Amino acid sequence: MKSQSVRGFAKQALTAFVLTGAALTVQAQTTLTFGGSDAIGSILDKQNISFTKCVNDRGANKLKVNFIQGEQLGTDMQVIEQTMQGSVQIYGDVLDWYANWVKDFSILAWGFTFRDADHMQKFIDGPLYAAMAEKLRKEQGLRILAAAPTQPRILFSKKPVSNLADLNGVKMRVPEIKTYLMLWETLGTKPSRLAWGEIYLGLKTGVVEAAEGPISSAYSSKFHEAVKYVTRTDHLMSSAHITINEKSYSALPADQQKLLSDCAKETVVATRKLGQQDTDETLKKMTAEGASVSTIDKAPIQQKAKDAVLKMEKDGVWSNGLWEQIQKL
Repeated sequence: MKSQSVRGFAKQALTAFVLTGAALTVQAQTTLTFGGSDAIGSILDKQNISFTKCVNDRGANKLKVNFIQGEQLGTDMQVIEQTMQGSVQIYGDVLDWYANWVKDFSILAWGFTFRDADHMQKFIDGPLYAAMAEKLRKEQGLRILAAAPTQPRILFSKKPVSNLADLNGVKMRVPEIKTYLMLWETLGTKPSRLAWGEIYLGLKTGVVEAAEGPISSAYSSKFHEAVKYVTRTDHLMSSAHITINEKSYSALPADQQKLLSDCAKETVVATRKLGQQDTDETLKKMTAEGASVSTIDKAPIQQKAKDAVLKMEKDGVWSNGLWEQIQKL
């Protein structure tokens, strides 16, 4: 009887040990909430899905990312603030938003600063960008894991825009970024701020007469269906990035930090390639779906933007000489 009791106790102890071990395994898994406010189906949305899959596939059930699409968590500004606070751990969109906290990021939202994607990549790979990213990490607790250029931003309007004069007085939607507001005021429009998810209805109802955005994101949001005219202004080169809350990142073991960094770098590189491939194809889709796609003589717009650079620097929008240093890259 005693032997049976011992065996029974040993069996119960083993069962308890196994169950405790299973519980510890479950508890050991870290889940990170990933917020993205871009249009579902856009390049950045696809990027964020790819990053999530990369981490979850390689996380060995110890690290998991929960990606919440669209604006379910709020606008970009709201999701960034949640990421700073730590209620959201990861955010992925365009770099321009960080101009609201580190002024030199404003240069990314100034027209015709970058000649092309290669020019922007040189900037991202260099010390000017590194200093900006480090300031964001130290002061706001946001670590940019990886970034890259993607697609040019183009114009959507109710009326055709064939030259600079056609922009005069146009009610233009701009994001909540100071430099965008200043750029489009410089070009003669009357800027108005709307959240990304409100642009389609704003264009459709005439609350705004024009809007701009990266080609893929704007297509996913159906701007070309709200208004007929699409103009290849290519005034900005859009970007892609993935950022994590610094405290959340620091709390992870080194192997999981490396996993997140590796997946972010691989994903944004793929997003850059996809963006380049997707540009012409998406413009063809817009045309096939009834949009009138045209180009514009960019020289007068470029000159207008360039003429205002000194004023921007005098007003402290970004650091003195930053624009000129980027031109020399």
